[in-house]
Amino acid sequence: MSQAPEVDRGPVVTPVRVVIGLCLVAPFVAMLWVGSYAKTDPSFAGIPFFYWYQMAWVVISTALTMIAYKLWQRDQRARRGGSR
Repeated sequence: MSQAPEVDRGPVVTPVRVVIGLCLVAPFVAMLWVGSYAKTDPSFAGIPFFYWYQMAWVVISTALTMIAYKLWQRDQRARRGGSR
C-alpha cells in the first residue's frame, strides 16, 4: 500500500499576503517614526498634534487590522478550494 507523496505547501508570497503584511506593519512604522509627529501644531479642537495623531492611529490600526483579517480569511478559503 503506497501513499502519494506529500506536497510541501510552504509559505507563498502573493500580492494579497503582501497587502496583509503592509496593513499590519503600517501602524508600527507610523508610531515608531516619532520625528514625523513630535510637534504641537496643527492642533485639533485644542488638542496638540502629538496627541490627536496617536489617537487617530488607534482607529486607523483597528481598520487596517480588520482589513488584514478579512483578506486573510479570503486567502485561506481560496487555498482550501472555496469550500467555506
